[in-house]
Amino acid sequence: MDKDDEEKNAYEVVGIGSDATEADIKKTFRQRSLKTHPDRNPHLKDAARLFHELTQAYELLLDPLRRMALDAKLRIQEARKQRYANFDKKRKAMLEELEEAEQADKKVKSAEAAKKQRYAHEAEQIRDAGRRMVEERQAELRRQQEEAEKSAQDDLEEPPPLGEHDTTVRLKYPLAKYPHLTTTDALHTFMTSTFGPVDKDTIVLSIKPPKKAASAAQQQQQQHKHRPPKYATAAVPFKTVADAHAAVCASGRADRGLEEFEIGWMAGREPAVWSWSERMMLRSKEVEVKRPAPPPVTVTPARGVDTAKSERGGRTSSPGTGSQFSSFPSSFTGIPLPSSAPQHSAPGLDFESAVLMRMRKAERERIEREIREQEAGEA
Repeated sequence: MDKDDEEKNAYEVVGIGSDATEADIKKTFRQRSLKTHPDRNPHLKDAARLFHELTQAYELLLDPLRRMALDAKLRIQEARKQRYANFDKKRKAMLEELEEAEQADKKVKSAEAAKKQRYAHEAEQIRDAGRRMVEERQAELRRQQEEAEKSAQDDLEEPPPLGEHDTTVRLKYPLAKYPHLTTTDALHTFMTSTFGPVDKDTIVLSIKPPKKAASAAQQQQQQHKHRPPKYATAAVPFKTVADAHAAVCASGRADRGLEEFEIGWMAGREPAVWSWSERMMLRSKEVEVKRPAPPPVTVTPARGVDTAKSERGGRTSSPGTGSQFSSFPSSFTGIPLPSSAPQHSAPGLDFESAVLMRMRKAERERIEREIREQEAGEA
């Protein structure tokens, strides 16, 4: 019980005498709690306060040490009352005035101490808030400075040169599913209509028969029976990196008509110029500055494809001129381009849409991986 509650007689609050036993206290408490409990007496405005006082008095009376202290206090008060009864009116009035003055002085000192403590606490909060604001402001200034320095450095970044095979993709597909893709003309028509312009003169198509049988008996059987080729492989150079990237992202997708159609980068890795273009696009979005889309880049002449031809051992058409498929973006200064070079761009396959396509593919692969892991865990 707090000081205000201690000034009240706990025996009077519970409704028992000072000689009541523990059982009497518990019984009387149960009876009175039903009359003052807020949930059972919603119409009673002071129900919460009365029930709190009753609970505090009940806990005090059940504690032997606190009950002894209460009994001693009550005895002292009773003795004081007896002494006061014997005093004359004048002396009694003086004593009461003195006690009132002492109580008032205590209240004033207590209020001043609480006020000082509250002011000190508020001052400490203000100092802490000021320190946090200064630290946050300093951190924000440092971050802005670092971003400005980084942006200044990144703005100076130039596009990397286009590699020999950066716009060339490697294909592998079953002839049983795609019997019409057995010539470079058919492959050129299919890839151009699906993704974008392709350099027809530098396409490399290889259709190899199955490997020879290992045993002599199987070799004799193969002499009487010809086994047709099962798979075809090809190297297809696109005009732009965006079209080549769209083809790689569509590898094996049934909704694009490329089921069991494997497409990968000829160099075995993503071109550096594509990574550079992604960084430039993301940076332009972050600063909310509209910048023109990077110009289309063109493919390397058939020199690199000749190397692939020697490795594959397949057939290819004559390399031709191939000059209209340059190795550098058309915006590069100091590199002349023939006036006859056509400027094609696949509809809807700019850098931004290709990046979104790549993000969707990564999300799909992540979901499939989580489903496989969940099924493996359940098994």
